[in-house]
Amino acid sequence: MTKKTYDAEILSQSDSLEEWDSFVDDSPQGCIFCRSWWLEAVSPKGFDILVLRKGDRIVAGMPMIRCKFLGLKAIYMPPYAQVLGVLLAPQGSPYYEKRLSNEMKVLTEFIKAIPTVDYFNAKFHYSFTNWLPFYWAGYKQTTLYTYIIPDLTNLDKVFSAFSYSKKRNIAKAEKIVSVYEDLPAPDFYANHVLTLGKQGKQISYSFDRFKKMYDAAYKKMSGKTWYALDNEKNIHAAIFVIFDNKSAYYLISTIDPDFRNSGATTLLIKNAITYVSQYTKRFDFEGSMIPGVENSFRNFGAIQTPYFNITKASLLGRAVVSLRFQVNKLIKTLRPHR
Repeated sequence: MTKKTYDAEILSQSDSLEEWDSFVDDSPQGCIFCRSWWLEAVSPKGFDILVLRKGDRIVAGMPMIRCKFLGLKAIYMPPYAQVLGVLLAPQGSPYYEKRLSNEMKVLTEFIKAIPTVDYFNAKFHYSFTNWLPFYWAGYKQTTLYTYIIPDLTNLDKVFSAFSYSKKRNIAKAEKIVSVYEDLPAPDFYANHVLTLGKQGKQISYSFDRFKKMYDAAYKKMSGKTWYALDNEKNIHAAIFVIFDNKSAYYLISTIDPDFRNSGATTLLIKNAITYVSQYTKRFDFEGSMIPGVENSFRNFGAIQTPYFNITKASLLGRAVVSLRFQVNKLIKTLRPHR
């Protein structure tokens, strides 16, 4: 009889997850979005974690947000979780071939353990570079991009890499606004509703969802807001940044279109980078595939960094996802501007 090498297990939200959070700390792919307290904040209907063990040790794991839509089962990305793909245990071997061979075995076994669903959609941390076993198993991959300042230890070097336009924005904003910290959750949310409304748009997340994220981050001392006020007490911009000991993430920004040219957002980002550099190693702008946003992030001297969006869908799953996308698009088109 062949000895079984790996064992799969599904951890639920109600389980003790200290071991998982410790694994997140150790894994190269571990990040704040995979920590149990953040998953709880962004997943109101709950979450599971699929882990693969070798003996008593976790060698791979993946948070799973699961749902049913029109009777179909899905594993998907919740809002405000940039990446939730597979996390791997660090490997100690100095030999590349041995590390890669072991990774292939672990991923092959892990993929077998993923629950069968009609639609699978997961974004993977940029340090995950080997999606070949997923390809062999019939999954598809799209490359996305984020922008990262990889080293915050020398802030003079970081800020000197800002483009001329960003430096000019900062100098301009310093004459117009003052920067304050810790805008309360209701005020931040109300300001975002206001600024989007001025652009004929509606906010895409509920206050309850935002408050859960805000409260969880502040409770863990892993999140902070900054906002810029002029002499008339107008809020030009506000940002919400979360962070752990590995990286900070530029999560949400609210920018008043009436004051878009004041340079306030750039000044807030500089202040946020200065603050989080005390606690973490890098700053992740969370990326964007929108040309104007991408250009702005690039001008902070951040490094373009690819990461994988890995998907798999049955024929019916693809049809339902396409239908849902078209319905959402139609709703946005018919929604009256304010």
